[in-house]
Amino acid sequence: MQTTYHIFLHPMANRWKRYAKLLAFVLATVAVLPWLTVYFLGKLVGLRRPSFVLCSHSLAIMPGFAGDWMRTAFFRWSLSRCAWTARVSFGTILTDPETTLGHHVYVGSYCVLGAIDVDDDALIASHVSVPNGGQQHGIDRLDIPIREQPGVWKRIKIGRDAWIGERAVVMADVGEQAVVGAGAVVVHPVPPRAIVAGVPARVVGQRGARQSNVEHTSPLV
Repeated sequence: MQTTYHIFLHPMANRWKRYAKLLAFVLATVAVLPWLTVYFLGKLVGLRRPSFVLCSHSLAIMPGFAGDWMRTAFFRWSLSRCAWTARVSFGTILTDPETTLGHHVYVGSYCVLGAIDVDDDALIASHVSVPNGGQQHGIDRLDIPIREQPGVWKRIKIGRDAWIGERAVVMADVGEQAVVGAGAVVVHPVPPRAIVAGVPARVVGQRGARQSNVEHTSPLV
């Protein structure tokens, strides 16, 4: 039988924990002032995205606890929206300043995220790729290189409290409280609270249902 442990902290302990996190955020903001300077100067001269990508790449390799806070601080002031409680792990690249990250969002290591919206409490495991849809390059014509053919850029949304598993590729919206299994390739929208897995991803269960095709504690992710 699996045992679940609950840890209850005294209200005063919670308060000091929050103060410590706020202090870490303030110190990290000071530490990333050189990166913010580069970003805002680039934005002033019409190079917002290139300057953002440059800073995102260099901050991605900052290790440890300090690196996590530095990325949070930079993205807090450079993205369209980024809550100070969001976490972006080592090696992860954000490619567009129009990305939004909600409260308590977690992004694991070595992910690549396009211009997407990630709602509150969503979890993204390591090595996940979320491009802007699956039609970024046209492939119809053979007399023109693929790199020169027009494509369609779709803004992907990952819903509140969704969980994206290790090494998944997400090219369509994921509904709130849905679960995407490890290694899945999402090419169609995932309904809210659905559990999907496979290539291409298909529904294999439903969160909150008494009976499911998969056990909810199984290592899907």
